Amino acid sequence: MEMLATLAPLILMFVLLYFILIRPQQKRQKQVREMQSNLQKGDAVVTIGGFHGEIHAMDEDTLVLQAGDGSKLTYDRSAIREVKQ
Repeated sequence: MEMLATLAPLILMFVLLYFILIRPQQKRQKQVREMQSNLQKGDAVVTIGGFHGEIHAMDEDTLVLQAGDGSKLTYDRSAIREVKQ
């Protein structure tokens, strides 16, 4: 009984860490994966580096983004941070 009382705060701490840190991070990662898998040609996107462009062409792992001046850059699909509305 005494051992359970000493381990209870440690167990409680791990449970709290899971619900406060780990679980929300897993949800965010799932949302990002879904967003990156649902990208389509013509979507306006922002990369993790801050580049704003429109998807010109797509491959399985890469995207060709077109900037406002017409220049085209190739990025990995995982470099897309968000789709602009």
